[in-house]
Amino acid sequence: MSNRVIENAIVRMLKRKPFYGRFLLGLRRTEGNGGHPLGVTVRDGVPTLAVNAPLFGAEPLEIQEGLLEHGIKHLLHLHMFRRKGRNSHDWDLACDLAINPSIDHLPPEALHPRAFRLEEGLAAEEYYALLVDPFDTGNLQGYGTGGASRDEGGRKEAGVDAERPATTADDHAIWDDADATPVRLAEEVVRGMVRDAFRACDGEVPADIRRVVAGMLAPSPIPWRQVLRQFVAAAGRTGRQTTWMKEHRRFAHITPGVRKRRRLNLLVGIDVSDSTNIVELREAFARELVRISRGREAQITVLYATSRIQRIESFRGAASVAEVHDGGGFTDLRPVFDYARTMHPLPAAVIYLTDGVGPAPERMEFPTLWVLTRDGEKPVPWGVEVRLEV
Repeated sequence: MSNRVIENAIVRMLKRKPFYGRFLLGLRRTEGNGGHPLGVTVRDGVPTLAVNAPLFGAEPLEIQEGLLEHGIKHLLHLHMFRRKGRNSHDWDLACDLAINPSIDHLPPEALHPRAFRLEEGLAAEEYYALLVDPFDTGNLQGYGTGGASRDEGGRKEAGVDAERPATTADDHAIWDDADATPVRLAEEVVRGMVRDAFRACDGEVPADIRRVVAGMLAPSPIPWRQVLRQFVAAAGRTGRQTTWMKEHRRFAHITPGVRKRRRLNLLVGIDVSDSTNIVELREAFARELVRISRGREAQITVLYATSRIQRIESFRGAASVAEVHDGGGFTDLRPVFDYARTMHPLPAAVIYLTDGVGPAPERMEFPTLWVLTRDGEKPVPWGVEVRLEV
């Protein structure tokens, strides 16, 4: 039931607004348990759509599409990454005020600038400056002044709806999940999704987001090495270990403290077809993997594959990887992901060096980085794309 409701909504978006529909196909879908029909965030580098099926399914079809468009625009503008250091309540309201006027169908309680006696067309930062009290020194996680406009003397007046709490149209509590993902990596992830959606819909983009999309289609300013490092940093899982070097929060000196530690379990797939069987390319890729794994508790499994897995290697720390290995035959990208599902423990992420030509799974539960050759193509909408230039 839950899958059918959201899938039907995405199909309608593909027909009515193909760019948005294609963009939605690149999101990982999970169950939402908040008090909103849906929410959009980035978890461990993976754009995620969390849907509360009963609440979402209870909305009229046109409202469902409006909510999906609402979530997409939050991602396009990277709103969840721009609220750091700000009062989260007022920033959440400001983000909704910035995008809601451009969406035709939203729930009746959705926020609009007119409810705060503010003009339309401002950026989230501009609305935030008008909403937040400059003398508010309270908890950044708490509530600011909000719901106000300014009179001629610069003083704030109560907004039209100041007597009732202002709430967002979607779940912004899950935006906290985005804190673990570097902003530059998130920007590159969204940039890749925009490119995929743009190609799939033959450049048919809604007028109100054309400028944002054009900026995303420009050549990425982020070097591939930086994307790779940040992807691995976001994928590393958090563990805990006791230590006497840190005081326990509750029992002080009578119990050792707890320190978080990063454990890294990566699966690296290497397409050994002719397109990637290049010494310089493999060596550049290998050097970067070794560099980012040093000094960490890391286990890296390397699979050399074409239409099947031809060779498996494992190493820790600074051992050699990504050697030139002759393969031949056609490429099938699925065996590497099939292998990932059998690993214990499961990999924190999959990194695949390939030209992207070959069948791949329709969906994937593991964060995936496609390291593509210069002329390669991303085989599926999901995953992060980076081009290896050597």
